[in-house]
Amino acid sequence: MSESKESSGKKKPRRQFSPEAKAAILRRHLVDHVPVSDLCDEYQIQPTLVYLWQRQAFEHLSAALQDGRTTRSQQHTSAIERAHVEALEAKLAKKDAVIAFIAAEHLALKKSVGES
Repeated sequence: MSESKESSGKKKPRRQFSPEAKAAILRRHLVDHVPVSDLCDEYQIQPTLVYLWQRQAFEHLSAALQDGRTTRSQQHTSAIERAHVEALEAKLAKKDAVIAFIAAEHLALKKSVGES
């Protein structure tokens, strides 16, 4: 009688599937309509693993479908906003300088007139 894997204490090492391999397996199921059971037999994996990969793929689908135009548009908008903030800060600094100058002139005038 042959010894089973469980009784020998040796486990098969876990296989790691690359993202490309996972995508290929999912593509065969979703596009080519290969049943999950057939894929599981072929790759010697559990059906729950295929469904886990499928759920993960759908959870990250929006990121995969973003086009470059959206990203470039957001970057352009943030650059415009930064430039606008810098212009407003410069304008505010100029106003502060004018107020400081007028306050100093007013104080000097009060001292020359004799007011304290």
